[in-house]
Amino acid sequence: MHDFTDKEILGDGLSTQKSTTEKFNTFAGECVHDDLRGTMMKILEQEHSISTDVFNMMHQRGMYETPPAEEKKIMEAKQKFSQSVK
Repeated sequence: MHDFTDKEILGDGLSTQKSTTEKFNTFAGECVHDDLRGTMMKILEQEHSISTDVFNMMHQRGMYETPPAEEKKIMEAKQKFSQSVK
């Protein structure tokens, strides 16, 4: 029997949340009825909150490292996306 580590459990939870938010985003975007769309949006917001909580828990424990971005890459991204907005 395999004993799962905290990192494996939280990683699985985060992966599940990513998939769940993706699905609810699609459902909300393709919903014809306003009341149902509103319900889907509320659920989507809750799912994003859960996802953020799991991510923060992993990040605080050093299980999901996010290295700082290089200044050059930040500037390239700003330039790329500012051109697509126009």
